[in-house]
Amino acid sequence: MNELTYHREGDCLLPNLILPEAPRIGVWGMRRREFLKKHHSGIYTGLLLSGKLNAHLEEVDCQAEEMLFQLVNQMAQAEGVTEQLKATNQMAWGGAMNNIQERAEEVVYAELIYS
Repeated sequence: MNELTYHREGDCLLPNLILPEAPRIGVWGMRRREFLKKHHSGIYTGLLLSGKLNAHLEEVDCQAEEMLFQLVNQMAQAEGVTEQLKATNQMAWGGAMNNIQERAEEVVYAELIYS
C-alpha cells in the first residue's frame, strides 16, 4: 500500500502528490480524438472510461506519422521528385512536394483518422 507523505505550507499539511506522466499525443492523435467525440461518441466514451483512450490516441498518432513519412517518400520516388530536382528547380520541387504532402495526408485521414 502506498503511504502518503505530507509537507507543511504555513499552518497546513499538504500531501506530496506525484502527477502521472502526460500522454504524448500529437496532432494526428488529437484529430482522431475529435473525430471520435463528434462521430463515434460511444467508442470515445468506452475508451475513456476503460482508461484506454490515451494509449489508443498515442498509437494512432505514431501510425499516422509513420504512414505519412512512408507515403511521401514513395510518392516522391514514383513521381521523380528528387534531390536533383530540388537543386535545379526549387520552385517545381516545392510545388510537387506540397502536392504530395497533401495527398499523403488525405490517405492518412481516410485510412487511420476517420476510420
